[in-house]
Amino acid sequence: MKIGIVDYNMGNLASVKNAFDKIGANAKIVNSPDKIKNYDKLILPGVGAFGDAMQHLKSTGMDEAIKDFVKSGKFLLGVCLGMQLLFEKSEEFGEHEGLGFIEGEVVYFDKKKLGERKIPHMGWNKLFNNNSPLFKGLNNPYLYFVHSLHVVCDDKYAIGKTIYGYEFVSAVNKDNIFGFQPHPEKSHNEGLKILENFVNIGV
Repeated sequence: MKIGIVDYNMGNLASVKNAFDKIGANAKIVNSPDKIKNYDKLILPGVGAFGDAMQHLKSTGMDEAIKDFVKSGKFLLGVCLGMQLLFEKSEEFGEHEGLGFIEGEVVYFDKKKLGERKIPHMGWNKLFNNNSPLFKGLNNPYLYFVHSLHVVCDDKYAIGKTIYGYEFVSAVNKDNIFGFQPHPEKSHNEGLKILENFVNIGV
């Protein structure tokens, strides 16, 4: 099982790779679109702005390589910004087009509903999960979040939700595509279990 971690100059790739090392998985950082097809599963990480991320993906050809990977039926996991990129568009610093794998959009937290809570939503929070192979052995885990925007999509894609002033979608699945708003790689044992479940999915 070869796992590729997409390098497009957005995010702490070392922490993601270290997490896979801890669970004994064979994960490598890949920065060439030509090599993506050689992997069995793909991680799309990311920290930063949506528009910048899409620009990097397009300028390197990574966007088309990722689309071809998904079309082949192999499993993709987007984390944090990487999850947001799976959707059609984001309103972060203007409107930007995403990869469009999942119908929906990325919006700022509604300050009117947050009360005294601050943006970004940062720290540990509970993810209320439904039945998904990525949550095998877990029940409503506490995971680590850092984000100012969240996705809005049809409930049929939501495999997890979180409450921060109000309820929002924090984990998604459509066919062979998964996404997590929190950082499993920074969420200790429960996060490592999610990554382990991803490695084992479809095996």
